[in-house]
Amino acid sequence: MSVQIVGVDSIFSIDINRILIDVRSPSEFQKAHIPGAVNLPLFSDEERAIVGTAYKQESPEKAMLLGLEFAGKKMRFYVEQAAFISPERKILVHCWRGGKRSESMAWLLSLAGFDVQVLKGGYKNYRQYVLNYFCIQEPKFIVIGGQTGIGKTYFLHQLALLGEQIIDLEQLANHKGSAFGSLGQEPQPTVEQFENLLFEVYRKLDQSKRIFIENESHLIGSCVIPREVFNQMKHYYYFHITIPFLERVDRLVQNYAIYPKEALAERFKKIKNKLGGDQLKKALEFLEQNDFGAAAVIALQFYDKTYQYGFENNSTPHKLILEFDHADTQLIAKEIILTCNTLSI
Repeated sequence: MSVQIVGVDSIFSIDINRILIDVRSPSEFQKAHIPGAVNLPLFSDEERAIVGTAYKQESPEKAMLLGLEFAGKKMRFYVEQAAFISPERKILVHCWRGGKRSESMAWLLSLAGFDVQVLKGGYKNYRQYVLNYFCIQEPKFIVIGGQTGIGKTYFLHQLALLGEQIIDLEQLANHKGSAFGSLGQEPQPTVEQFENLLFEVYRKLDQSKRIFIENESHLIGSCVIPREVFNQMKHYYYFHITIPFLERVDRLVQNYAIYPKEALAERFKKIKNKLGGDQLKKALEFLEQNDFGAAAVIALQFYDKTYQYGFENNSTPHKLILEFDHADTQLIAKEIILTCNTLSI
């Protein structure tokens, strides 16, 4: 059977029965990959290193022979695994740049009766597509901001339930964006994989309509918001939401008192220089006494100062303040939508 070479756009309209197979080494895949791809490595990390060294230090011919030696022993395994991954025997295969690895796997699987496509330019081409895509978009971002504890993420998801478009950056980053943000989260993706995940959400949205996104600093834990996206977040509307202080304290207690006191203490210690020694000591004492509310008040005093500085220096052209005397997520989300509709944004 013949092998079809396809462009990056094919990934986004891929037949539901066609499986995307990444034949790069496990470490390459783990660092970053196309969301939804399955790893069927042609070489292990060790084998890839040996082949690469031979290519650089000896000759392309030597590297090819070594590659054949490594892969030849596993040809049956590749075919069986591909059949397990894709019972319909329809795949789109790629390597780093659409070279020997994807060509070799495509040849073998087509010979075994698979319907095979190969991604032109490989993962490298996909990455260039992703980065270019961020540059050319002009989204109508409505940024939801407010002091720590107001429940910005809750508002986002309530807006989604009400039919609005959202991007949850913290969910993609597996981090809530503060010194306490890693508690209860899965390990963070690499910066590159975070960009890939963000792109997958980004490309599915209608850029002509409003998109709600949470106010974030450039860093969410170790993940970096792409510069173009971060700048786009400052070009349209910014909604500053306020709720009563005690409601914010209660929300923090609900969200964080479920974690071990030792873990909370470690996070407080991370902001020692900002809190000051005396405040840190008080916070740790409150934790020991199970007075999570008092500890939360100390944390809020620090984060409120940080947020106020950021708000005053926010360059978004349209900044609105929406004040509430309650913390009802659904009612607040409905008021946000009503405000947007009234302003025709």
